[in-house]
Amino acid sequence: MSDANARSGIKLTLWCCLLGIILAATGLFFTVAGGKLLSLGGSAYFLIAGLVILLSAIQFFRRKSSAVWLFLAVFIGTVIWAPLDAGFDFWPLISRLMVPTGLMLLAFLTWPALRKREGKAPLAKPAYLLSALLAVGMVGAFVQMFQPHPTVAFSGQPLPLIPVDKAQQQKDWDNYGNTPGGSRFVALDQITRDNVRELKVAWTFHTGDIPISPDGNGAEDQQTPLQIGNRIFLCTPHNNVIAVDADSGKEIWRREVNAKSQVWNRCRGLAYFDVHKPLPAPSVPGSTPAAPVALAAGDSCQRRILMNTIDARLMAINADNGEFCQHFGNQGVVDLKAGLGDAADPKYQLTSAPTLAGTTVVVGGRVADNVQTDMPGGVLRGFNVITGEMRWAFDPGNPQPNAALKPDQHFVRSTPNSWAPMSYDPAMNTVFLPMGSSSVDLWGANRNALDHRYGASVLALDATTGKEKWVYQTVHNDLWDFDLPMQPSLLDFPMQDGTTRPALVIGTKSGQIFVLDRHTGKPLTEVKELPVKTRTIPGEQYSATQPFSVGMPQIGAQKLSESDMWGATPFDQLMCRISFKSMRYDGLFTAPDTDVSLSFPGSLGGMNWGGLSTDPNNRYIFANDMRLGLWVQMIPQKADAGAPAGNGGEAVNTGMGAVPLKGTPYAVNKNRFMSPLGIPCQKPPFGTLSAIDLQTRKVVWQVPVGTVQDTGPFGIKMRAQMPVGMPTLGGTLATQGGLVFIAGTQDYYLRAFDSSTGQELWKARLPVGSGGTPMSYVSPTTGKQYVVISAGGARQSPDRGDYVIAYALDK
Repeated sequence: MSDANARSGIKLTLWCCLLGIILAATGLFFTVAGGKLLSLGGSAYFLIAGLVILLSAIQFFRRKSSAVWLFLAVFIGTVIWAPLDAGFDFWPLISRLMVPTGLMLLAFLTWPALRKREGKAPLAKPAYLLSALLAVGMVGAFVQMFQPHPTVAFSGQPLPLIPVDKAQQQKDWDNYGNTPGGSRFVALDQITRDNVRELKVAWTFHTGDIPISPDGNGAEDQQTPLQIGNRIFLCTPHNNVIAVDADSGKEIWRREVNAKSQVWNRCRGLAYFDVHKPLPAPSVPGSTPAAPVALAAGDSCQRRILMNTIDARLMAINADNGEFCQHFGNQGVVDLKAGLGDAADPKYQLTSAPTLAGTTVVVGGRVADNVQTDMPGGVLRGFNVITGEMRWAFDPGNPQPNAALKPDQHFVRSTPNSWAPMSYDPAMNTVFLPMGSSSVDLWGANRNALDHRYGASVLALDATTGKEKWVYQTVHNDLWDFDLPMQPSLLDFPMQDGTTRPALVIGTKSGQIFVLDRHTGKPLTEVKELPVKTRTIPGEQYSATQPFSVGMPQIGAQKLSESDMWGATPFDQLMCRISFKSMRYDGLFTAPDTDVSLSFPGSLGGMNWGGLSTDPNNRYIFANDMRLGLWVQMIPQKADAGAPAGNGGEAVNTGMGAVPLKGTPYAVNKNRFMSPLGIPCQKPPFGTLSAIDLQTRKVVWQVPVGTVQDTGPFGIKMRAQMPVGMPTLGGTLATQGGLVFIAGTQDYYLRAFDSSTGQELWKARLPVGSGGTPMSYVSPTTGKQYVVISAGGARQSPDRGDYVIAYALDK
């Protein structure tokens, strides 16, 4: 044998050994894990494929050309099985086919040499042709990884742009959701879908308050600024308030508060009141008018900013100079822990903006989750906007909820609370509150009739008196932490007969969208009480049915199957399949028990506090969501074991082990349903943006939002703009220019989508991620329209900042 042939033989031997080792490891993993999956009632594919791959590996070690035929059998079987298992969705097919295709390509390239060694015709041309075809297919698939793959593709005709009626053009963004009803829509059309590509940074402001959150329990910037006239009003995660110039971003004044809590430091927004602004009179018969107010002698605080703080204070700050309004409460401050009993940090906090309802400032409060049965109550309170005096309290645990407290009393403890933003309808003088559940969220054996009445409900209260008008429940005996997380959107809802009705639309963590009559609280679209499975926790008050809003689309709430499991490779997909089949899962309302169960969507969403944005001209709503499952296990414990209670932070959802639910017979162990690579186990997208037509009540388009550029396995940034769709936290902004803006993704961008088609038209790279909601305004000085976003860092990202950035057209 010549030296050349000897060297060639050595190279072939080494290459076959290397390929054999790769295939042997793959086959062994598939065989062992696939056998486990099959024993759990799962797919037999992995076990069968693993055994054949092992045979192929043996033949490669023996340098036999039959190794290629064996792997070809696996490959053909995989190509047939993949679409049968997953359909023709892009990302599921990539997960199933990319690795086998790469291995098949290597096998084909090796085939001629093996055949030649055996004294057979090499068949080099067909082998290399097949290799080339596979390589082209892989390149094509790789290119497609960088293209969005809508879950609902737009198929109609683009809607025409409607010019803004100058009489209706927006003057100020003076409420958290722009309007008291939370529209998050601006009647401005200087920036449109035709020129949005020309948006450039107009100014950048640094707040000086960088939110640090190493474990998700700390500070986050989630604000939506206000704009009144030529000033922008900002609040920071530690409740510092800053006024800046609307055209330059230069600081005008600053009020340092530096509020702190053990967990959850954030300020989502502010409220604004001008004593000289006329109050609209209610137009709905029987509505109580807003109570008149007047400044006391010597009170110069005519325009004021109202803010809830993370350490449970309500503050009034002079919008003109940043000084505290001295005639409000105690020199500008009202103690919101008064009447609560033991409300030590971090049991009771306020994270959302107060709601200005006429002349009443309405506040709720965040009662920490998963801590203990004895917690502060979720009392709702209304305060005089001028004096800070409490006008009313609504105690959801008291049969007489508006009863005044006696000096030695406190509000009923551990009752349902309202932590999310609220809405206000001046025509009814009514405030609408999204309610949470009573403590401890996942265990309800101690709940009473009032807990059941108000938990996970929308509650309508008279803004002047605090008296109940109606209540509507979206979850019965909530055991999933499916509290209502967002500001209700008030709009005119188109009925089937061509009329419109004053409506309230709200999205939920469970992916449901409810449409309620604002006057009565009755559903305007079909809601069915459907049976759900109960479990075996002693004394638990399971509901045999749950309300499903079947008359509106469900967003990201599909029932998962084994075929929905996903991974970046077949290996982590297989592990996710085993995890899925190892857990109990009955669909949306899978009740927790002492076994391990899956909750999807989990308590993070579905939809969360960012809320909906609306387009009143085209009668669309826009919803962004996150698709993160949680596995849950209740662990028996002694009710008075003396174990310390949890702190109510988000880390309870990240696998920190058993967290005692003090006062109950259980601890809880929770974790996100993730692959070994730290990727959600179900198929992409993990977050979407959806447009819903209220007239047809269907999803017009649904697109993935966000790429893996700034995240990835084990927290390593992939730096690749693959739009798989990432979990979103923060809201959207809709404009009359035919745009929807969103920034609350895991990558560092502010994006603009065509509100008519869902096409991404523009994006701007942010210095860090954002958890805020964009807002927009027109400067009364220059007439220029701006879009503003606050960027302090995305959830779970180590990159943090203190940026507020304004964009305008480059002209």
